[in-house]
Amino acid sequence: MTRQHPTIGALLRGLRTRNDWTLKEMSQRCGIPLSTLSKVEHDRLSLTYDKLLQISQRLNLRMSELFAEETAAPEPAVTARRSIGRIDDAVRVTTPNYDYFYLCPELRRKRMIPVLTRVRAKSIEEFGELVRHPGEEYIHVIEGRAEVHTEFYDPIVLEAGEAVYIDSNMGHAYIAAEGCEEVLLLGVCSSADEQMMESMMHMHDEMSGKLVAVK
Repeated sequence: MTRQHPTIGALLRGLRTRNDWTLKEMSQRCGIPLSTLSKVEHDRLSLTYDKLLQISQRLNLRMSELFAEETAAPEPAVTARRSIGRIDDAVRVTTPNYDYFYLCPELRRKRMIPVLTRVRAKSIEEFGELVRHPGEEYIHVIEGRAEVHTEFYDPIVLEAGEAVYIDSNMGHAYIAAEGCEEVLLLGVCSSADEQMMESMMHMHDEMSGKLVAVK
């Protein structure tokens, strides 16, 4: 049987259950309104990266621990470990511009964050404000043609098999190039600051009939 993608709501609910917190206690600890948390846990709302970062800081957790599913086994050592990156096991996050598939979610304290991304936005106007977050990232085009916009450089078009490595603190956006309906990217993100390593989460704008990012 194909395993369903874990959601942000399911992961937060699991975190609350493991700590034996009521929804009210979770709300008080992380500073997110109780009604908002309830909707997130039932997958009726989603959260912006800023709100996820707020939760991790208030609960004294790494962002990677928010994205990690509960396991019966002890946490593996940082060395001599491995994880198979299957899309069926990925944490899926849908935004107006992208479908993110965060791979290897069971590994905590990751030094890199691997993520498959399907890009739907076809213009920078449609995309909206450029994304910025700590660290660096390597983006490889698997399918389609990607147009890369960055704060300090002219836009470039990457063909399948081509890649770009950038400073993620610089404003950036990936959109489908002209004549391309959708792009599949493989991204690898890293940061020297372990507290910020999962900062690829960028969720914004109201989604028609689906998720609303809470700002």
